[in-house]
Amino acid sequence: MQLIACYTIGDFTTFRAAFDADAEDRGLNGLSLLQLWREGDRNAWALYQVSDAKAAHAYLSMGAAPFNSQAGVTATDFHFVETA
Repeated sequence: MQLIACYTIGDFTTFRAAFDADAEDRGLNGLSLLQLWREGDRNAWALYQVSDAKAAHAYLSMGAAPFNSQAGVTATDFHFVETA
C-alpha cells in the first residue's frame, strides 16, 4: 500500500527543513518516503510506502500536528492507494 499526500504550505524552505527533521517519526509510524515533489511555493506532494496503515492513519490524523505547525502546513490531503 502507498500513500499520496498533498501539503499546502506557507514556505517551501521552512516546510522542507521540518519535513526532513520529521523523517524518524514518520518511519516509526509506518511511512517510508519514496518521492517528494514541489509544486510552486505553496504545495508539496509526497509518495510514501506504507508498512502499517493503522499507525500511519493515526499519525496523520493526530500525531503530525507538531510537524504541521513547525512546517507551516495549512492544509493536507491524504490518499491511501494500492496498485490496481
